[in-house]
Amino acid sequence: MSEEINNAQEENVSAESRWYVVHTYSGYENKVKANIEKTVENRGMQDLIHEVSVPLQDVVEIKDGQKKTVQRKVFPGYVLIKMFMTDETWYVVRNTRGVTSFVGPGSKPVPLTDAEVRAMGIGEQLADLDVAVGDSVRVASGPFADSVGQIKEINEGKRTVIVKLSIFGRETPVELDFTQIDKL
Repeated sequence: MSEEINNAQEENVSAESRWYVVHTYSGYENKVKANIEKTVENRGMQDLIHEVSVPLQDVVEIKDGQKKTVQRKVFPGYVLIKMFMTDETWYVVRNTRGVTSFVGPGSKPVPLTDAEVRAMGIGEQLADLDVAVGDSVRVASGPFADSVGQIKEINEGKRTVIVKLSIFGRETPVELDFTQIDKL
């Protein structure tokens, strides 16, 4: 792997794994994900291509008077890939059946910024957040930005926390997304 990273550095390519977005034919997102994962396994490229993601969200639909929760693609027609960008990884991903192109100007893939990755909530785990019940946090965004409070509850499934904030002199529980808080 270090040889690949050194080659990446010599090619003036980022030596750290970054998130990239590829455009796919409509409806081919899961097939592209499976094909890339299979190619990575067959070629032993686990050190270069780390994660392939088709973000989903739960949506409640009402059909025939019944509420039903279904999963929908957050970004239809796109697949997110965390990888080292080298000539080999570019070739493997670009030549996967169903992939039309990388997102970026011309044929040059552009990695997502850290802010974009945080906003999408991809690749983050609770361990990355590194907070526990009772910790003090600062609200980073939203209507309560710059407020300081204490975590009362953590919901990993929903990727939210309940933080007690002092609003108009009263302790008020507020539900916030993981991306909206910073540990103090």
